[in-house]
Amino acid sequence: METNGYRLLLPEGTLDYFNISDVKENSTEILIYLEEKNEVPQEYSKSKVESKGFYDPIVVQDFPIRGKKVFLNIRRRRWVLNDENRYISRNWKLVAQGSRMTHEFASFLKELY
Repeated sequence: METNGYRLLLPEGTLDYFNISDVKENSTEILIYLEEKNEVPQEYSKSKVESKGFYDPIVVQDFPIRGKKVFLNIRRRRWVLNDENRYISRNWKLVAQGSRMTHEFASFLKELY
């Protein structure tokens, strides 16, 4: 499925950190699947880390478009610090301070952390 046009429905800055992996649309709703990019958080860039998949997805309802409900299915990535054998994820509080995301989306992601 072509997902390029759906990027216009996303909050600003979302695609800096996420890829659209799928979109499902029917007569009443649009469901956009987002996966966090496999880019190690900056604060761990000098550490040995390994991607260990994703946390359980979270579904967020966004603003409706043309009478259709819009849902974002968000999969946040996790990594393991090899030296310390502990899981890490992106610190959304740091991202929100310098991000181009909309305030609402950044606030939502901060609460997930």
